[in-house]
Amino acid sequence: MTASTQTPPAILAENLTLTLGDARRPVRILDGVDLTVARGEVLALLGPSGSGKSSLMAVLSGLERASSGSLEVAGAAFTGINEDALARARRGRIGIVLQAFHLLPTMTALENVATPMELAGASDARDRAAAELEAVGLGHRLDHYPAQLSGGEQQRVAIARAIAPRPDLIFADEPTGNLDTATGDEIANLLFARREETGATLIVITHDETLAKRCNRVLTLADGRIASDIAP
Repeated sequence: MTASTQTPPAILAENLTLTLGDARRPVRILDGVDLTVARGEVLALLGPSGSGKSSLMAVLSGLERASSGSLEVAGAAFTGINEDALARARRGRIGIVLQAFHLLPTMTALENVATPMELAGASDARDRAAAELEAVGLGHRLDHYPAQLSGGEQQRVAIARAIAPRPDLIFADEPTGNLDTATGDEIANLLFARREETGATLIVITHDETLAKRCNRVLTLADGRIASDIAP
């Protein structure tokens, strides 16, 4: 296979930095991160609070712009482009699951999953949303609002919303952090199962070493740099 026909990695980051604050008091959040993630890989990001792991997720997912360095995600440049181009590059490539669910309270479960796809122009958004909610065990809850759902059910909706568009990458930031142990285990099992079925690359940001050990690879961050990179 020639280089021109090889599938690009899910993530190719070189010397990424992120500096916040003003010129007089700059704060270096990420300090020269180099990272290659293969397609289909399951990667954990570990590190104490303030280590930079959530900031790295924000940059890798296109939610935050790197101060310098280069980043390609599923073959698309995420650096050196304007905001509109970055939004287009993210579309269809990135799904995100957050600790706090971030469901819209005035929308049903079905609407929370379908609306992002409708905004992206999908004509079958509602059918795809219903199918994904069925896959996460909520086929009987399509018309329920977030306030009518338990925490575990809300996170199932969030997983469905992230996966329904079939993105190349799924980022999960402390996906079990707001749940009790039993519910958290159920959600982790579901997240890994849906990733296995769809073949997406999964990056999990977590403090939970047990969850991290379920991944193919564990990166530990310290002071904005990769301190270790191991396969458990």
